[in-house]
Amino acid sequence: MPAVTMPFHKKGDFLVDYEDKKFEDVKAEPGEKALVTFHTVAFEGSIGLVNLLQATRLLRKGFETSVLLYGPGVTLGVQRGFPTLGDEAFPGHLNFNNQITKFMSEGGKVYACRFALQALYGHGEPSLIEGITPISPLDVLDLILLHRKDNAFILDTWTV
Repeated sequence: MPAVTMPFHKKGDFLVDYEDKKFEDVKAEPGEKALVTFHTVAFEGSIGLVNLLQATRLLRKGFETSVLLYGPGVTLGVQRGFPTLGDEAFPGHLNFNNQITKFMSEGGKVYACRFALQALYGHGEPSLIEGITPISPLDVLDLILLHRKDNAFILDTWTV
């Protein structure tokens, strides 16, 4: 039977070469836009948080960046906390709220579909994180099409 003879990894060890970047660091040209759409449920996996981080990264690369929350994606934009709103019940509990707030504070725009907010998830506009713009369900497709007309980079976030 084979034996593992390597010593255990220790805190501070490197397991990969994280400094080895293969591609150029792409920056936006003046006026370039990006749209990141979210049709995923908060806390149902990592993709919501990962693509909020990508949206922030696009913003910092110089893209005029917008986030669209629709369908279950509106759950990323509601205020939460326990025992009161804003209280972090456990580490990471407010990761979506904190990341969206940071994104908007750096100049990003966030839009949330009113239909999904009320009809699907029972929330009203006051439930949204301050600064998120509620939009008509008829605006969801138009927002995407306007970005397409502007040759924007569009990153879709879906889970099934």
